[in-house]
Amino acid sequence: MDTMGKCLKKSIILIVSALMVLMFAMPVNAGEFKKEYKMTVNVGPSFYWGMGAIKFSELVKEKTNGQINIKPYFGSALLKGAQLKSPQMVAKGVIDCAFESTINTSPVVPEMNIFSLPFFINNFENLDKLESGETGRIIFSKMEKVGLTPLAWAENGFRQVTNSKRPILMPADIKGMRLRVVGSPIFIDTFRALGADPVNMNWGDAQTAFQQGVVDGQENPVGVLLPVQIWQYHKFATFWNYLVDPCIIYWGAKEWNKFPDKIKTAIKEAAKEAARFEKALCRAGLDQGISLNILKNEFNYDMKVPNPLKHLKDKGVTVNHLSPKAVKAFTKATAGIYDKWIPKIGEDLYKAAKRDMAK
Repeated sequence: MDTMGKCLKKSIILIVSALMVLMFAMPVNAGEFKKEYKMTVNVGPSFYWGMGAIKFSELVKEKTNGQINIKPYFGSALLKGAQLKSPQMVAKGVIDCAFESTINTSPVVPEMNIFSLPFFINNFENLDKLESGETGRIIFSKMEKVGLTPLAWAENGFRQVTNSKRPILMPADIKGMRLRVVGSPIFIDTFRALGADPVNMNWGDAQTAFQQGVVDGQENPVGVLLPVQIWQYHKFATFWNYLVDPCIIYWGAKEWNKFPDKIKTAIKEAAKEAARFEKALCRAGLDQGISLNILKNEFNYDMKVPNPLKHLKDKGVTVNHLSPKAVKAFTKATAGIYDKWIPKIGEDLYKAAKRDMAK
């Protein structure tokens, strides 16, 4: 072989070798993304939580220049109603990502029950301190250990109680009431401690039970009370902020780690922006105008119901708030929940949460 041929052969070998190195150095699937990334969402698109999921999918598409397309599957459609299975399905890669409640993720990450300790967090300021503090970091690290990549804190809101019987102003008022509650064990324990009869059922069955008078009441955040038109069934509401239901936007770690850094950054930015929008929806009219201003000034969005309390009253609902004396009475009545659940949640996490709120 002549000198020119040898040089040409060496050049080809070098080029092929360089291409091979580049191929193996590139992240798996870089530039070969799925046509659709499935996102599970527990509620429908008309709920604030659902609106946040839509916002997230829109922002991801925008920030990745159309490379990543997320499709929200509402009403736990991907889970066939088994909403507590979402973290397992996302970790396994069966579902790509979730805009999910901490309540529904708590069977896999029990530390999330810190938010369900009754009369513990009480207000938005304390909640923000937990999420941005040591508590939030611990919970995110626990998620990572089970194969989930947390992206941002969102919200479903503080849960309030409504019923068709009477105002709930003291623990004695709730005794004997049959209430539809979330199927999480800590919820069942809390309402039994208050002397109520908690039952778990899907919303469709609950509506029928309300109409038939078989079930007296239920508990949910404002972002649920309005779209389900709770005034059709109940005329009494107590805003007691007895516990809060944060949401977390998260991705399955196996799939997440396949993304190149630029895509990861874009998705994280979209998650944080969507979460801020969705939190503001949940808090609008409940935080002295702060969230209404965020929606208007940052997102050019005007709330259809800017004053949820007035809206409920206009619909014929009697809205009550607990007095400081009542809060102490409810806290005392549910003290046993702490004895049972802090060991499950973790004493260290409980102490971290108290330190966060004290700051």
